Amino acid sequence: MNDTMDAAVLTAPGTIRVERIALPRPQAGEVRIRLEGCGVCASNVEPWEGLPWSNFPGDAGGLGHEGWGHVDAIGDGVVGIAIGDRVAALSGHAFAGYDVALAADVVRLPDALAGKPFPGEPLGCAMNIFRRSDIQAGQTVAIVGIGFLGAVLTRLANEAGARVIAISRRQESLDLGRRFGAAETVAMDDHRRIIETVHALTGGRMCERVIEAVGKQWPLDLAGELVGFGGRLVVAGYHQDGPRQVNMQAWNWKGIDVVNAHERDPDVCRRGLHEAVEAVASGRIDPAALYTHRYPLARLGEALAATRDKPEGFVKALITYD
Repeated sequence: MNDTMDAAVLTAPGTIRVERIALPRPQAGEVRIRLEGCGVCASNVEPWEGLPWSNFPGDAGGLGHEGWGHVDAIGDGVVGIAIGDRVAALSGHAFAGYDVALAADVVRLPDALAGKPFPGEPLGCAMNIFRRSDIQAGQTVAIVGIGFLGAVLTRLANEAGARVIAISRRQESLDLGRRFGAAETVAMDDHRRIIETVHALTGGRMCERVIEAVGKQWPLDLAGELVGFGGRLVVAGYHQDGPRQVNMQAWNWKGIDVVNAHERDPDVCRRGLHEAVEAVASGRIDPAALYTHRYPLARLGEALAATRDKPEGFVKALITYD
């Protein structure tokens, strides 16, 4: 058996080199996965461009955290997982041919998902965000930013009986929102016009739930404006490029709840992954149309650029391995 693998290394801002490195060995309680692929997350873009606090070179395979594949080695003490099982995993070095994960962070993929890509981590995030949103039938839910995450949340909110208003910059994103169940779409162009449109659509009540799924200052400002009295603002966007300012006066006045829906409890992350496998396998959500672009590992830089620039038709990129 070959004891080396290819792995992507971030060597400088905007620069990725594929290196040949030693194959990782699973320790006690771990499994090794021969990866079929790994999703590219929007949160990868800013570290790739180079944040002020970034260090180079990065870890081999680093940034990749949406991997799936087949178990090919097992550490001591692992039970319930066998070599050959096809799995999704919560791991952190999946821009490589192989990655290692705790056995507890691995979920077997059922036969219903055979041959289908499964970036489990973002799907699990969507399930966890949806739970934290506490969306109820009859509510109006605005989702600011319709990309991969926003589309999945639109489907889940629609399924729960809510009326979804999808807000996004690109017309094709608004069309995607409609496809995934949005009742109304609003172009994200002019701050005041958006507020006035949502005001009219809701008879002045605004929204019981607003999910911000962009990770930038203006969408966060806008989301706070769209929440009605006693409503809930759910921060799903990943804000990693510095501090934010919020309109605490308005938040206080409206008496809203603010939920930061980023989970760091491993048990909650695992729960979301299990729920995502069940939801996709059962047909409750079908993310297939969201996997719009595929790249080999050697073109990871192109995949990150596409994730940042969003060429026509782009929703989510996958890195796939032979």
